[in-house]
Amino acid sequence: MIELTRLNGSPMLLNSDLIKTVDASPDTMLTLINGEKLIVREEPAEVVEHVLAYRARLLAMVARRLPSLGDLQQVASLSSLDHATAPSSQGSGQSQKPAR
Repeated sequence: MIELTRLNGSPMLLNSDLIKTVDASPDTMLTLINGEKLIVREEPAEVVEHVLAYRARLLAMVARRLPSLGDLQQVASLSSLDHATAPSSQGSGQSQKPAR
């Protein structure tokens, strides 16, 4: 959500994913994906900056929750060891049918 200001000065929060277009005519008019139009005090460039800052914050939050590269390498090496030491069904004489 981004915070914008209506023409009457009242603040509003808007889901930035709903913005279809931003036009300056001369006021900044947002057209949402549902066709609704909103007029805000911010200039189009400011709206874009709000959206970019919001998305950057989201990406930063996701990145903090991801495991580090070292953790991923450790998991990959453990996984490859598991596959190398797992008993093979080949040569056992029994055919295995996939589980349903």
